[in-house]
Parts: sequence; structure tokens; C-alpha cells
Amino acid sequence: MTFIENYEPLLKAFWYIALPVSLFFLLQTIMTFVGLSGGETDGDTDGSDGGEMPFEIFTLRNLINFLLGFSWTGISFYNSMQNKTVLIIVSVLVGLTFVGFFFVMIKQILKLSENNSFKIEDTLNKTAHVYLTIPEAKSGKGKVQISVNGAFHELDAITLSAQKIPSNTAVKVVSLENNLLIVEKI
Repeated sequence: MTFIENYEPLLKAFWYIALPVSLFFLLQTIMTFVGLSGGETDGDTDGSDGGEMPFEIFTLRNLINFLLGFSWTGISFYNSMQNKTVLIIVSVLVGLTFVGFFFVMIKQILKLSENNSFKIEDTLNKTAHVYLTIPEAKSGKGKVQISVNGAFHELDAITLSAQKIPSNTAVKVVSLENNLLIVEKI
């Protein structure tokens, strides 16, 4: 590291921050991909979404991300910017942008962990469209198409009314019986 000794103090400080932080970031990234994150999770593990941020602001990972953006921006623009105060401000802003980008990335990853498994109970009080005609008052079953959690399902349905419900009719699911939807015409 003798190349650093001839630099001005500010540039030297940027390098002294950048080298160990970059090494730590590299090790942290490798450990994350290998599955050895050391138990640190930035995600919300209880599954609730109370409108709160799903991770802590002051973590080692966020500090590393900030210092990474801060130091490498300072090194990259040191000779380009004559005003060193502006350089430090720009470096801080880039460091904060790195942390913000990490927040957005983690938020998107957490969306992938949502439980969107289908439960027939989720169809109650939803609107469906008749796919195959539903015969009158439990004399047979038809089929409906219903959207639950953004996915369409084709399910068996019966009606308690005295009239059959033809195809392409909108219906409402009023109850369930042995994995059959009981529907009525809207």
C-alpha cells in the first residue's frame, strides 16, 4: 500500500475506507450467495406488513453499502472536482443512494416470499363468472372461474336457487360445502 503514501490526506482517507470496505463487501456477498449470512436477515420474519419498513436502517450491511458508495465516489471524482466540499457532499449522496438502492432491492426480494397458496376459503364473498352452466337447486354442479390472489381458478359450484345459472353469468360465492362453492346470481 505504498502507492497511497504520496496522496493528499482526503484521497488517502477515501482509499483507507474503500479497500477494507470493498474486501468486507466481497466476503459478505460471497457468504450471502453460499448461504452463510451469519443469521443476519434484513427481512420481516413474522409475515406482517404493518406499513413499517421491513428492515433496520442502522445495520452493518447498510454501513458497508454507504461506505462503499461514499469512498469509491470520492476516489473516482477526486481529480475531476476541484471543490473538495462538493466532492464530499456528492460522495455522501452516492453513499445514501447505495443504501436506498439496497432498501428497494430487499423490498422487491421480500415480495417474492409472500404466501400466495390457494385456500378455498379465500373465495367467500368474491365474484365469479359461470363457466359451465350450474343446474338448479343442488341437482348437479357446474363450474365457475374466480380470481384469488391474482390467479384464476376453475372450481365446481352449485346453487340453492330454483333456476339454473347459464354460462357467462356473474355470481357471488355465498358459502362452501365439501370443496364446492355455493353461489347465487348477482
